[in-house]
Amino acid sequence: MLLKRRYLPSLGSFATFEVAAKHLSFTLAGNELNVTQAAISQQIRGLEKSLGVTLFIRKHNSLELTSDGQRLLTAVSGGLDIICDGINNINAPSDPPVITCSGTNAAIACWLKPLVDRFRSDRPDVRFVLLASDEDDTLRNFDEVDLSLICGNERCEVGENLYYLFPDIVQPVCSPDYLERHGPFPDAQSLERADLLDLHRKHWTSDAIGWHPVTWDDWFQASGLGVPHLLPAMVSNNYPLLVNAAVKGEGIVLGWHHLVRTLMDEGALCPLFDSPLRVDRGYYLKVNRASLDKPHVQEFIDFLLTGLAALEQEHQRLGAATRDAL
Repeated sequence: MLLKRRYLPSLGSFATFEVAAKHLSFTLAGNELNVTQAAISQQIRGLEKSLGVTLFIRKHNSLELTSDGQRLLTAVSGGLDIICDGINNINAPSDPPVITCSGTNAAIACWLKPLVDRFRSDRPDVRFVLLASDEDDTLRNFDEVDLSLICGNERCEVGENLYYLFPDIVQPVCSPDYLERHGPFPDAQSLERADLLDLHRKHWTSDAIGWHPVTWDDWFQASGLGVPHLLPAMVSNNYPLLVNAAVKGEGIVLGWHHLVRTLMDEGALCPLFDSPLRVDRGYYLKVNRASLDKPHVQEFIDFLLTGLAALEQEHQRLGAATRDAL
């Protein structure tokens, strides 16, 4: 009849047996376990009685394991190893929380990355995976993606998993150094003699760009001017590259507020004049339904939304102060 677990001897007696079998000495086993040789001998006799077998051959000055003792030692050592592994797994620190985000190259590099850096200054334990692509519009649908940055258009409607972030506003910006060397540029007409940095049409036809473009032509038209014959100093389908060129003083770029605001706050870029062009669409944060119950994801969402609200209030305050001064 198989021995049932409730009839097994105590775990302590098996542990004592393993130590005694390792040393083949009750005295040395007692030294390791900090008990007397007699206590070890008594536990082994109790274990042998419970199992109904002899585990050791007692000689004058030594011990030997019987065949039953050898089989038991193999089983006990393996079982105690499994128990130790299980306890280690229980006590092992859990994996650090991870937030996976997706968006276009510009949205990830210019808008999200600075905010991730600020968030991690207070929460360095949180890791981020940032998936940026202008070509793959399916990233936001991956199960591992917690948050996605998307532009509002006919495919996007505000819902329970969608947070409104900001409107689409664009205006010309350049570095203070470029403005000092080549300015002033008092109005839109003056930009006809400037080094303009322009987005290539390849950017606007990328698979992950599902909205109508805003180009220099659009901005000049919105400013009430006829579209001049432009020969941009640099053209690229990579918006972060153009922004970096503007920071280095190579020309003037159309700056999307959410993408260049950090650089403007730092003084690396500045607006030429008060001429924002507001497009009738907005940007949203899409939250994967499976991520709604992750506390670290919700904490990051709150961080983003609170920061945007505070920034908007500050801009309104500065705008009111400017109007009062006038």
